[in-house]
Amino acid sequence: MHSALDATLSALADPTRRAIVARLAHGDATVLELAAPFQMSLPAISRHLKVLERAGLIARGRDAQRRPCQLNIDALAPITAWAEHTRRAWEERLDRLGEFLRAVQARDPITTPAEEDPDDDSI
Repeated sequence: MHSALDATLSALADPTRRAIVARLAHGDATVLELAAPFQMSLPAISRHLKVLERAGLIARGRDAQRRPCQLNIDALAPITAWAEHTRRAWEERLDRLGEFLRAVQARDPITTPAEEDPDDDSI
């Protein structure tokens, strides 16, 4: 699983590739359509597409003369699983920290200045 996750995260590390994936989330697009928002050459866009394709994030089809690209949603599953696992682990840690802090406070409540006795000169 880690190699799929590593490949996916590596492919998405580049902002251009993330933008391409975001665009493909709205539907299939040709290389020219994907290249339109960027000020880079078609060969540069093509290299980005090859990285995304090797990571399994996109597929290129054939439609007569066109070769539309489409997003492979299933390739995002490793990221989703990793993020969910990490989120749960941190939530459990934070819950334990909260329990610990409540226990400490119950044993030794902190007195705030507003709670101090103004007539107490023992300080």
